Amino acid sequence: MLDLLKNLLYTDVGSSLNNWALLGFRVLLALELFRVHGLRKFQPQAGEAPEVVPNPLGLPAALNQLVATFADTVVPALVILGVGTRLAVLPTIGVTAIGYFVVHRRDSVAVRDVPYVYTICFLLLLLLGPGTRSVDYYLWTLLSR
Repeated sequence: MLDLLKNLLYTDVGSSLNNWALLGFRVLLALELFRVHGLRKFQPQAGEAPEVVPNPLGLPAALNQLVATFADTVVPALVILGVGTRLAVLPTIGVTAIGYFVVHRRDSVAVRDVPYVYTICFLLLLLLGPGTRSVDYYLWTLLSR
């Protein structure tokens, strides 16, 4: 059990500078996701209705909208704080990967690059974790005593 918690919570990318850089990466990535995609779920743009997410997998409409909204609004907050980061990024990776491989598969590279870059960045956070400047790291230090 302790090994599982360590794999989920513990991250140290080597040096203090690397851990601070990872914090900056997390914060900037999450803020941009929330600002560009999360707010559109709630604030209509120029008199439009709130964004409705494509549903290429044929999920129930409410579930599809809930997952996309969670991935664009709640996940960025968890990533910024570094709370459950490795698990938290999974919905966003799913949404962005489906956007890249399914929704935008026939679009130009200029359109496809946005979900591609988000997918790669959140995969990096899945693999590396949030670093030592995170709630996850502090939880691990408390639990491992």
